Amino acid sequence: MREVEVKILNVNRSKIEASLVQMGAEKIFDDSVEAYFFDFKDNSLANVKSLLRLRREGPLSVLTFKKITSTQGAKVAEETCVDVSNLEMMQKILQSIGLTVKESNQKHRVSYRLGKVHFDFDCYMGKYSYIPEFMEIEAENLQTIHKYAMLLGFKPTDCLPWSTVNLINYYSSADSDK
Repeated sequence: MREVEVKILNVNRSKIEASLVQMGAEKIFDDSVEAYFFDFKDNSLANVKSLLRLRREGPLSVLTFKKITSTQGAKVAEETCVDVSNLEMMQKILQSIGLTVKESNQKHRVSYRLGKVHFDFDCYMGKYSYIPEFMEIEAENLQTIHKYAMLLGFKPTDCLPWSTVNLINYYSSADSDK
């Protein structure tokens, strides 16, 4: 599946949620998410702009492989996902073939869907709690993302083609500038 998404920083979630509900969006998720990012010791997945993520989303667990194909305007990735019945056993399987957890995080996510467009509000907990709440918009293409961003009061320049690593680096360097 092709994933096209952007991050928008410094959002007022309650204001945006009200706009989304007014537009007819449906809340589809409101729960915690914990994610584990795996790679080999030599970072061979990251070196080819790929990632392997095992994530618990509320009561569900999902293993996802992403191959980043572009970061021009939006983060574009080919994404393959499979539901996992036992997160802990899947972790053991991945580690037994030489993968290690390179990164992990926990966040609270609130998600809305409006047609084929997804809106996620993420608020990190734990070691990344210093990152302010942000929104992701995912759609079939960048033009649709920009359309909905503008309907919500944002400019196309507010739509960042960032990965989680970019987000962490941005706020970590902002903290060190203080």
